[in-house]
Amino acid sequence: MRIKPLVLFVGALSLAVSATAQTKVSGTIQCKAGDIKPVEIGDKPGHAYAILQGDCTWTKPMEIAGVQTKSGTDTVASEMSGNGSTDRGYHVDTMANGDKFTVRFQGTGKSKDGKQATGSGTWSFVDGTGKVKGIKGGGKYKSTASPDGCGQ
Repeated sequence: MRIKPLVLFVGALSLAVSATAQTKVSGTIQCKAGDIKPVEIGDKPGHAYAILQGDCTWTKPMEIAGVQTKSGTDTVASEMSGNGSTDRGYHVDTMANGDKFTVRFQGTGKSKDGKQATGSGTWSFVDGTGKVKGIKGGGKYKSTASPDGCGQ
C-alpha cells in the first residue's frame, strides 16, 4: 500500500477563545508529516491504521492573550480505507513567548489519485501554560494538501 503524507491538523482555523469573554481569532498553519508506515488490517485492500507525527509552522499566526502562535507538532492516529480517512489526534503548540497549549482534534480526510487532497473536522483546547493557562474554546478546521505534500 502506497500512502502519501496525510494532511494533519492544518488549515484555516476559526475559533472562539474564552477567558472572561469570547474572542474570535483565526490563523493558517502548515504541517508536513514524517514517515508514514501504515499497517494493513487485512480485511480488505487499502484498509489500514497509521500513527504519524508532523512538524507545523504558522504561516498566518493567531494572536491569543497578546501572544502569537509560532510552531507545533501534530500526533495523529488515522484509519484509512479507500479514498477516505478518519483522523484523531493532538496538536501541541509553542507560542512566541514559550507558552504552550494543547488541542485535541478529530475529522475526516479525502484523497485523490493516491494523494491526500482535503480534510475537515473539529478541535478544542485541552490545556495551556503561562498566559494561556485555563484556555477554553474550539472550532472547525479545513485543510488542503499542497503539491509538495504539506497541508495547509
